[in-house]
Amino acid sequence: MSLSACIVIPIYNHKDAIGGTVANLIVHGLPLIVVDDGSDEATQQVLADLARVHAGQLTLLRLPENGGKGMAVMAGLRAARDAGYTHALQIDADGQHDAADVPRFLAAARSKPHAVVIGRPVYDESVPKSRLYGRYLTHVWVWIETLSFTIRDSMCGFRLYPLDLACALIDSVKLPGRMDFDIEILVRLHWRRAEFVSIPTAVRYATDGVSHFDVLWDNVRISRSHTRLVAGMLARLPLLLAHKVLPRREGAPGGSPWWRTAERGSRLGMQLLALSCKLFGRRFTALWLHPIVAYFLVTGRPAREASRRYFDRLSQFAPQPDTPRPGWLTAYRHMLTFAQSSFDKLAAWSGRLDLAEVEIDDARALDALIASGRGALVIGSHLGNLEMARALAVRGAQTKVTAIVYTEHAKRFNSVLASAHDNFAEHLVQVSDFGPETALMMQQRIERGELLVIVGDRTPARETGRTTEARFLGETAAFAQGPYVLAHALACPVYLLFCLKERSGYRLYFEPFAERIDLPRRARAEHIAAWAQRFAARLEHHCRNAPYQWFNFYDFWARPSRNAGKAGKANGRT
Repeated sequence: MSLSACIVIPIYNHKDAIGGTVANLIVHGLPLIVVDDGSDEATQQVLADLARVHAGQLTLLRLPENGGKGMAVMAGLRAARDAGYTHALQIDADGQHDAADVPRFLAAARSKPHAVVIGRPVYDESVPKSRLYGRYLTHVWVWIETLSFTIRDSMCGFRLYPLDLACALIDSVKLPGRMDFDIEILVRLHWRRAEFVSIPTAVRYATDGVSHFDVLWDNVRISRSHTRLVAGMLARLPLLLAHKVLPRREGAPGGSPWWRTAERGSRLGMQLLALSCKLFGRRFTALWLHPIVAYFLVTGRPAREASRRYFDRLSQFAPQPDTPRPGWLTAYRHMLTFAQSSFDKLAAWSGRLDLAEVEIDDARALDALIASGRGALVIGSHLGNLEMARALAVRGAQTKVTAIVYTEHAKRFNSVLASAHDNFAEHLVQVSDFGPETALMMQQRIERGELLVIVGDRTPARETGRTTEARFLGETAAFAQGPYVLAHALACPVYLLFCLKERSGYRLYFEPFAERIDLPRRARAEHIAAWAQRFAARLEHHCRNAPYQWFNFYDFWARPSRNAGKAGKANGRT
């Protein structure tokens, strides 16, 4: 992950300290976003002078009235995200934090880009004893609220946030706007299974420093916040206890690209299902899917939210009486359908599912291709069960069907499939991008008359920027360029493949797409976009007919590459 960081400084009437704070930070070469939280005229003038002196590196964001430190930080984090940065380093304006530690925070973020990096204060004799002892009371409550000692200090105003993680929280939960913000955002991020890294950092209190901590009202607000958080901890107690034994998901939830979403579930659990399928049959084993799916529904917030976004777009774009409405029941049925599809894959490779029973909707195109002996590129999707493409080989006994897959995120599941069938690896070729070596390998297979099946609704993990935009379910989404570039290079026929489950079994749709795809140099991008739009239109059609069978459990319409492009132009790339 490429780190593009900026610094967010909330300020309220620190006109005497802000100049030194900016001077100590500007040397690190990071863009600064200073959020003026309704300061007085004198402070506004100082900030205006700093913005003029450091034009190009310092951005001044002024809030109309004082809303509190939390409101200022949230405004700064949103501004940083909208500017295309991946991380924001929050630091107080009063100069009590050691700006020389900025490189240490950045190094920790580069090492663990999805972790929240928080400062752990190292005090000298200047710290007021009342403030010091009061902080420990809050620390104890935070340890109770998180059932862990992970957050060593929840009140330090020197911290670094991954913006996708922090902004997903502040956009979905009403967080307090004053001094209690620093505490509550960390606890709620911990509940979302964020990882934390602590950096010891010196903190000093100036004798003439200005503090805006209201001993009475801010302590009342913090007490209210702890009351809410303890209640939230009790409501989440079973999940928090489960998190103690379950592996942490790698990557950030919500808007992360699909390849950073690690598969959930243990290899042992998958093997037990496979063993049960062999010993007791599919019907008995399928009963276990219901409690398993219920568990993942409750604990899998990112997948649940992705399902909600998908059905929300589906209901808006294709409103029909039978269109599912977003909600928990719809998400449960969506995940259950996915689990059943995965179970069918296992059954197929275990010999418990007869591929000859897969019905082909209109076999004329397939029969003609098989009779010709030619190879072809077949573009599939994560709609339905692409594993049933092996039924094509059943129809044409001499035809070999090979799936070109991106399986880095699902190694445990694929290892279980491999143990179910000795020839599993022969039918799948794993790729991480569509480079020259991949194209050469595919060309050789096409010349041997093979059918190569790839997906058109995901982007390979290392295909940075090689996407094109198409309208899908009423919104613009990024689609991979790879299938159409490959089709052009291979100069072979192209077909679309969708395999949907029906009550009686699976129905396979094998559709002619292009006899050949040509991409002229002068209008290459426009032609790729046109082909991607044709694919998206067919995907839409089948999604409307089988809404529960599209299995992309991430924000398909999020386009991180767009923000990354902005970030690449910024001064803060590290």
